[in-house]
Amino acid sequence: MAANHARTWQETYSTNTQTKPKKVVVHKKSWITKGEKVIYSLIGICLIVAIGYIVSFSSSTDALNRDLQNLQQEVEVQSVKNEGLVFQIKDLSRPERITKIAEENGLKIQDTEVRQANAYKH
Repeated sequence: MAANHARTWQETYSTNTQTKPKKVVVHKKSWITKGEKVIYSLIGICLIVAIGYIVSFSSSTDALNRDLQNLQQEVEVQSVKNEGLVFQIKDLSRPERITKIAEENGLKIQDTEVRQANAYKH
């Protein structure tokens, strides 16, 4: 009876295992965890913001430099004009010219000395 009992047990055991196959669930592990993904995302966002700030700053600096160069050119042009006007002032304020214009307009100069007036400085 022991042999029969062993056979029946073996048959029931083998049929139970054959009828109910076990499902094996394989959990695929990611090589980056969720925490690391969050950290990497924050670092990426910070880098993008920093790059945007750097580009904005360099753009404003470049615009400021261009404005400065334009102003320097305007100053140089104006200083050249000023030098030309100073030369004209010196030429027009010559005593010979003044006495000639005075005589042409009927002014008589009697034993006086005509001196060149100094330029009025502000």
